[in-house]
Amino acid sequence: MFRPMILLMALTALVACAKNDLADPPVPLGAFALGLNVVVTDNMQKVPISREATGAEWEAAVEQAVADRFGRYSGDRLYNIGISVDAYALAPPGIPIVAAPKSVLAITANIWDDASETKLNAEGKQLIVFEAFSEETVIGTGLTRTREQQMAALSYAAAKAVERWLLENPEWFDIDPAVAAAALAATEAPPTASLPAPVPAAAAPIGSALPPDLLSPPAN
Repeated sequence: MFRPMILLMALTALVACAKNDLADPPVPLGAFALGLNVVVTDNMQKVPISREATGAEWEAAVEQAVADRFGRYSGDRLYNIGISVDAYALAPPGIPIVAAPKSVLAITANIWDDASETKLNAEGKQLIVFEAFSEETVIGTGLTRTREQQMAALSYAAAKAVERWLLENPEWFDIDPAVAAAALAATEAPPTASLPAPVPAAAAPIGSALPPDLLSPPAN
């Protein structure tokens, strides 16, 4: 009786980590209002052991997630967000539980001030996002979720990771740094990891710059 109760408590904690926060008040982003929302997949790579997804499907999924998160803002300055989908893996069904891969999405984000047509970040922000932990991801979402559900979950995590990146740069939106820091500390971070140092395009394709444990869950 004791061990099943511990397992139930652990699964309950994991579900809590997967909470969707879009119904909550948005984090403070000062003057921000969403202008252009552009997602490209020209150089997208599929990581081995993955379900198939087309570039058009990823563009639609990520654009929707960005619109859902950033369309809530009504500041007095437009900012354009551009995202490149670099690589993905969608956990397939039929894999033994002990070897169940994790779904993951690698993106590069950029932001522009629309009025001045100025790119605000000197280099693209590279992020890798995993599906949030839940009772489903414990056994691998290839067994519990459809391909479309996996893409939606990863796109949600990607948009949330971009939001946290914006909070790390309050000067772009005329936010009090202390307010931004407090919001960042109070915001639940999505399961993410940073890409390693970029590999020159002539030396290797995008996929080869990804960490070797890409299909493993991030450390808690």
